[in-house]
Amino acid sequence: MSKREPAAYPVVPILFEDNHVLGVTKPVNIPSQEDATGDPDMLTILKQDIKERYNKPGNVFLGLVHRLDRPVGGAMVFAKTSKAASRLSEAVRSRSFRKQYVAVVHGIPSKTSGRLVNMLYKDVKTNTVHVTSKGTDGAKEAILDYTVLQTAEGFSLVLIELHTGRPHQIRVQLSHAGHPLFGDQKYGSKVNKAGQQIALWSVLVGFPHPVTKEEISIRSMPPSVYPWSLFSMDKLESTLRYYQ
Repeated sequence: MSKREPAAYPVVPILFEDNHVLGVTKPVNIPSQEDATGDPDMLTILKQDIKERYNKPGNVFLGLVHRLDRPVGGAMVFAKTSKAASRLSEAVRSRSFRKQYVAVVHGIPSKTSGRLVNMLYKDVKTNTVHVTSKGTDGAKEAILDYTVLQTAEGFSLVLIELHTGRPHQIRVQLSHAGHPLFGDQKYGSKVNKAGQQIALWSVLVGFPHPVTKEEISIRSMPPSVYPWSLFSMDKLESTLRYYQ
C-alpha cells in the first residue's frame, strides 16, 4: 500500500486480489464501515488504496460482503464489482460462505468440541446482545461449532465455525456457555481488565469465487502477542489445513 499517515490510514495487508474479489487482513480496532466515530474504516481505506494503486478516476466500487466487529482482526473479503457483491452476498445467505475464527477463552470447556445453539436478541439502544428463549419477539437463532485446539495457563484456544452471522454472536454464545473471551469488556467484564484487547481473530474465509466458481480460502493468523503467544501458531496453521 501507499505510504500514508499511520494514524489516518493503517496498513491493511492484502491476502488475495483479482478483478472481482479483494481479501485482506483487517487490523484490530478499525470499523468495517463508516460509523458515528468518524474514524478511518475499512471500506474508505481500501477504496482510497484501490484508487491510488490503479490510478482510477472518480468513485471506486467496493462492496461490503460481511462484517467484523471493530475490536476483531483477521481475514475479511470485499467485492470489487456489483456482480461479485451480489453473488458473494448470496453465498452468505445460502451458508456456502465459510467463516472460521479462533478465540482465547477463559477456562477449559468440559467438551473438546460441540455445537452451541441459542436464540439471541439485540438491544439496539445499548448495542448489546443477550441469550433469550424461543418465541421472544425479535430474537434470532445463532449456531456455531467449536473445537478446543490447545490449553495453557487456564485459557483455551478455540476454533469456531460460524453457521449464522448474528451481531456479537461468538462473544455472547461463549460467554453464556461459561467461557468469556479474553479481553472482552462487554460480555466478560467480571474476568477481564479494562484496556485488554479482545482475543478473537478471523482466521479463514472460504467461498466459491463469484465468477470462476473455484473454491477460494483466505487465511490470516493472529499476531504473536499475549495471549496468542501462549499457544503454538504452527499447530494452529496445520489444524486449519486439516479443517480446510
